[in-house]
Amino acid sequence: MSELGIILLILCIGQIHSTYGQECPSTQELQISLRQAQKLLASHEASYLQSLRSLKRKISQLQNSTARMPSRPGDASCPKLDTPVNGRKLGKVLLPGHEVHFLCDPGYELVGSETRQCKDTLTWSGQQAVCKERNECASSPCANGGSCTDEVNGFTCVCARGWAGPTCQSPTPTFFATTTNISASTSGAAAATTFPLTTLLPFVQPSKCSQVQGTTHCSCEAGYTISGRDTSICTDIDECEVFHNGPAGRLCVHACVNTPGGYRCSCPAGYQVSRDGRSCRDIDECATRQNNCTRDRLCVNTYGGFQCVKVECPRTRNVTYAKTSPTRCERNPCPVDNKACSQAPVSISYHHMSVVSNLSAPRVLFRVSALRMIGDALRFAVLESRGRRHFSIQRSDRQTGELLLLSPIQGPDTLEVEVEMSELEKRELIGRYITKITFFISQYEF
Repeated sequence: MSELGIILLILCIGQIHSTYGQECPSTQELQISLRQAQKLLASHEASYLQSLRSLKRKISQLQNSTARMPSRPGDASCPKLDTPVNGRKLGKVLLPGHEVHFLCDPGYELVGSETRQCKDTLTWSGQQAVCKERNECASSPCANGGSCTDEVNGFTCVCARGWAGPTCQSPTPTFFATTTNISASTSGAAAATTFPLTTLLPFVQPSKCSQVQGTTHCSCEAGYTISGRDTSICTDIDECEVFHNGPAGRLCVHACVNTPGGYRCSCPAGYQVSRDGRSCRDIDECATRQNNCTRDRLCVNTYGGFQCVKVECPRTRNVTYAKTSPTRCERNPCPVDNKACSQAPVSISYHHMSVVSNLSAPRVLFRVSALRMIGDALRFAVLESRGRRHFSIQRSDRQTGELLLLSPIQGPDTLEVEVEMSELEKRELIGRYITKITFFISQYEF
């Protein structure tokens, strides 16, 4: 029965039907109309009661959730964390949900939690961070019987006889040449003999010879060898060619440069030679301010360089986002009747990671976790993006998803992956959260 029919029915009962120029229905018709009105009212009442029950259930869930959270003043924060000795602390905001990161100076290693988060209970997650001096000798870096002495941010090797180099990895053979002196004047006597060189080059030296009872013995300094049949000349040994791929491994991780009597290792731009003299260590241009990123961009250190990244919130129709941190955007409240807005992601987080080329797989590269849940289930998925075939998602617990690297990636390259975390209530979607991860793959394997 339409609303106009109900109004007409009421007017006829009140005997004011003459205004509309219509006749009142019969008694039977009135009874039928009244039953229809009763059904309509009952239907509206049932719908209202169902909506009211649903609203009460949601309010009860929110009350239970907030009851488990300790009450705190609006400006409450976690206690201040101390900066570890011989280290640094990154992050100044002490409010719930925010993180503080710790780094150690070169030569020190972190013991404790690298990242600690302020929890809703106004306590910090993880363990206190301490920077302890790294024992450079713990890995036994001195090869071939060499003894190691630990130093601050380094070590020193004392090599056994016959070995040289920063880690005693290079053999230093001494080459001898013996000739017989048949001169009767020197028979039975010992005398020193010098073989002069008209021109001495950095890679050529005169040998050191001595005569004992008519026999001449010639030797060269470490890193040189007798040149052919001429025992008076010592030529440099090219360690980079002779020993570069020896039993103990490569002399240099990157490039080997031969020098008079020895060699040295070199590294590509953006790296520096490590204390062991053969490895390459990345230079953090962001921490040492060796970058040209402007204030509106985020400096991301990569292996061998850096990237200046600008994080911007998405602009889409019917949905607006606000930047709540340098790497996070959150959705503004949606109008009640805007379904497209309510289905858009609640938040979008941006992360940037540096990865060496051909990193071994499978391995976990990133974790996505929910701090608190309103629904009864979480679902994780990797969305379609460039590099999707290299990654997969797996669960580590009820509230955490792990991004898994399936196969090595040859650099240099840049890949972007989007991880979606969906929150469900009785299998119905109540919120979506997107994490965008950009991987900068180095062209080197170190």
